[in-house]
Amino acid sequence: MSSITTRDTPRGFSAAEYMTCLTGIVWREGLRFLHQRERFVSALVRPLVWLFIFAAGFRQVLGISIIPPYETYILYEVYIAPGLMAMIQLFNGMQSSLSMVYDREMGNMRTLLVSPLPRGFLLFCKLLAGTAVSLLQVYAFLLIAWFWDITPPAIGYLTVLPALILSGLMLGSLGMLISSGIKQLESFAGVMNFVIFPMFFASSALYPLWRVQEGSPYLYYLCQANPFTHAVELIRFAFYGQINWISLAVVAACTIVFMIGAILAYDPSRGLARRGPAGGEG
Repeated sequence: MSSITTRDTPRGFSAAEYMTCLTGIVWREGLRFLHQRERFVSALVRPLVWLFIFAAGFRQVLGISIIPPYETYILYEVYIAPGLMAMIQLFNGMQSSLSMVYDREMGNMRTLLVSPLPRGFLLFCKLLAGTAVSLLQVYAFLLIAWFWDITPPAIGYLTVLPALILSGLMLGSLGMLISSGIKQLESFAGVMNFVIFPMFFASSALYPLWRVQEGSPYLYYLCQANPFTHAVELIRFAFYGQINWISLAVVAACTIVFMIGAILAYDPSRGLARRGPAGGEG
C-alpha cells in the first residue's frame, strides 16, 4: 500500500525540465528580438547620438580629470561609454517589461504564468532572456565605439561581462516590477519616461559625481542613492579590470529586492498583477 502511495505522490520537476523551460523562453525572446530589427537599431541610435554628437560638443566643456579607474586624463567620450552601455540595458529592461504588458493583454503571459513550473522561476527565465538580448546590444555598441577610439584594455571586454550580466538583471527586474502594476499598454510609455530619464540623468553616466557635488550637494546625494549610478560605476571599473565593491554590493542587493518584489507582485494571491484587463488572472 505504501508503494502505491509513493507512486501516486506528485514528483518535483527535474533539472532537464527546468532547463527545457529556460531554453524555450530564451529562444522565444531571441526570435522576437531578431524579428524586431527596429528594436535593435533604436537601442543603438540613442547611445551613438550621445557618443558622436553630444560628446563632440561637450569635449572641451567637460574635461575629465584623473579619477579611478582611469590612470590618466581621458576624453569625454571615453568617460561616458560605460554610462551609455548601462543606458542600453536600462532601455532594454523597460522594453522587455513593455513586452510583458503586451503579452498579458494578448493572453500569452497568462498562459505562461499558469504553467505548473514555479512562477518565480518563469519570471527569472524571462529576466535572463532579456539580459541576454541586452548583452548582444551592448557588444554591438562596443564594436562601433571601437572605431571611435573607445579602446579599453583587451581583457576589459571579458571582465566587463559579469558586471553587464548583474546590471542587466537589476534593470530588468526593476522593469518587471514596474510592469506588474500596469494594466494598459498605452500607459506604459509615460511610466517609462518617468523612470528612465530621472535615473539616467541623476547618475554618473554623463558627468563625474565630484562635478555634481560642486554644483549641487543635494543632487549629489540623490545620484549616490540612485541604483543606476552604481550600475554605471560597476561597469566602468569592470571595463578596466577592477571591482568597485560598493557598487557591486548595491547592484546585487537591488537585484534581489527588485526580483523578490516582482515575484510577489505577479503572485495572483497578493500581487498587483493578479488581474488581467479582462478580469482574469494576470
